[in-house]
Amino acid sequence: MIYYTYVLLSLSDHKFYIGFTQDLKQRFEQHEKCLVQSTKHRRPLKLIYYEACLHRADATQREKYFKTHHGKMYLGKKLKPYLTG
Repeated sequence: MIYYTYVLLSLSDHKFYIGFTQDLKQRFEQHEKCLVQSTKHRRPLKLIYYEACLHRADATQREKYFKTHHGKMYLGKKLKPYLTG
């Protein structure tokens, strides 16, 4: 089984949403259909980054890391070329 840690960009407030899932396509569709409480008022959303992990624990660990100060700095550096166009 593959697990994904992913980052969505809200095009309305320009903030990140970070999560993890086993089915990235289905989870993104749930976000788009307002089925996820934490993002339903932040649409439209764009998937801007994801990582695949072999173990659930690795994906949840990456999710927690991305939500820390250092994790946000890492994402900012990694995604800077994309975000600045």
